[in-house]
Amino acid sequence: MKLPLQITFRDMPPSESVAREVREKAEKLDEVYEGIMGCRVAIEPESRRRHQGNVYRVRIDMTVPGEEIVVGGESAEEQHMHAHEDVYVAVHEAFDGARRLLREYVAKQRGDVKTRVGPPHGKVARIFPESGYGFLEAEDGYDVYFHKNSVLNNGFTRLAVGTEVRYEEELGEKGPQASTVAIVGKGGHGHRAA
Repeated sequence: MKLPLQITFRDMPPSESVAREVREKAEKLDEVYEGIMGCRVAIEPESRRRHQGNVYRVRIDMTVPGEEIVVGGESAEEQHMHAHEDVYVAVHEAFDGARRLLREYVAKQRGDVKTRVGPPHGKVARIFPESGYGFLEAEDGYDVYFHKNSVLNNGFTRLAVGTEVRYEEELGEKGPQASTVAIVGKGGHGHRAA
């Protein structure tokens, strides 16, 4: 990576192996967009869960022409999205988010607003039933956040990883999110009704 990369360990001893992981993931961001002017990564433990040890939070701040792209910002929901007991998993998930936001930025710069016929299809990629949200995998591979209240007909409890859905997408403050999610009723892809 040609850009200046700054890695900060807050309230924890610096780890060379974690820093190496961050450097490798940061270099791969160049594959998505070469115009990143700076990248700051902060890793810190949160000891909310006394019995389970630390939960690591990763924040990535990228400077690109015309804006700042932040992953793992200040809202509790976003902090939860990039927090994990395993620091390497937290780093991996935060950089996944960074790649997705960078791809959106590139598409916006190009003016690639996709013209689709009908609502987009996707499938459930990850779901967090206890927190009431999840992520859909769009047809072109990026993640779309959704909240249980956006699933039609109280269908949130019927969702599982791999469930096929139709959704309406809007740009939320933290990237693409689904304003409505409807389960595709064909029962395709080997899903049996419960």
